[in-house]
Amino acid sequence: MIRGAHVLAAGMLALAGAMASQSGAGPAVAAPATAAVQRVNDAAVREGIPRTLADFGFFADGPGQVPAVRVMSYRLNTPLYSDGAEKLRFLYLPEGTQLAAAGEGLPEFPVGAALIKTFAFGEGEGRRLIETRVLLHRADGWLALPYLWNADQTKARLALAGARVDLTTPQGEAISYRVPNKNQCKECHGLDGEVIPIGPKARNLAHDWLAGMEGQDRLDHMPAGADALPQWEDRDRADLADTARAYLDVNCAHCHRPGAMASNSGLDLRWEQRDPRALGVMKRPVAAGRGSAGLLFAVVPGKPEESILLHRMASAEPGVAMPELGKATVDPDGVRAVERWIAGM
Repeated sequence: MIRGAHVLAAGMLALAGAMASQSGAGPAVAAPATAAVQRVNDAAVREGIPRTLADFGFFADGPGQVPAVRVMSYRLNTPLYSDGAEKLRFLYLPEGTQLAAAGEGLPEFPVGAALIKTFAFGEGEGRRLIETRVLLHRADGWLALPYLWNADQTKARLALAGARVDLTTPQGEAISYRVPNKNQCKECHGLDGEVIPIGPKARNLAHDWLAGMEGQDRLDHMPAGADALPQWEDRDRADLADTARAYLDVNCAHCHRPGAMASNSGLDLRWEQRDPRALGVMKRPVAAGRGSAGLLFAVVPGKPEESILLHRMASAEPGVAMPELGKATVDPDGVRAVERWIAGM
């Protein structure tokens, strides 16, 4: 499965409950009629810690991942790698609210909004839902909660302590998949002491999706610079630097940026960063430890084999592998993209 081929919505749910959805390259289709009668429990989104995913009412059919009224599916141009998992992404906006564009970065979400992401492995009847993570925008900030699906695939229960799930990745690797505990969510989603979303920046959302949101009054205006990151499926035809920089922005920059968990590294791998040294070019490591493998610089132009950044991306060894969280395997496509970028410098 191409890991960029997530569900793509073409627009908002209509007031009557009909929803238009669209795959990466297909015609719009009508959602099942059951979506028309299922509405989100706004009280559960705004307060408390529900014990099951179903308590929120995000889905008309949870195991089938059929969204309820006012819940929209979306996809990312360049997605985060998580051991090859398929990710089903959804956004909920309460009635009468909209997103406020903030340039090419994260839009401003209204209180009562929610981001829902389900991780699954396998295809067709063999698809297995592992976990669903929710980010709830409450009056005092964002709250991240993990929900673990049972073996029967009928219910997802709150897993505050996290969990381990034995599974086989699409590449045939047997792993112990980690569902993060509530506090570990902050390790990736933390910025300056606050929890924030990291995925749905305007630059990483399709222009058509954003235009559809604006057309249905769910986005205040089309943001400048939107749809800037390349489509991951087209990475072999895209600009080498754009592809690699997009991958680093999505997979690494939530930690490697000022105010985040790995800010002490001195690396700033955000898409908007233009200083070569901040990106690691001929920069000596600050806190790599044995992860440096004796190499001297994070990125050595023209020499990927001498670049610490690539060495750590290509390792699955604890204490060496980067990113440290969210995966147990090496992403060969991501390694290749960054390797080509460094080699071409």
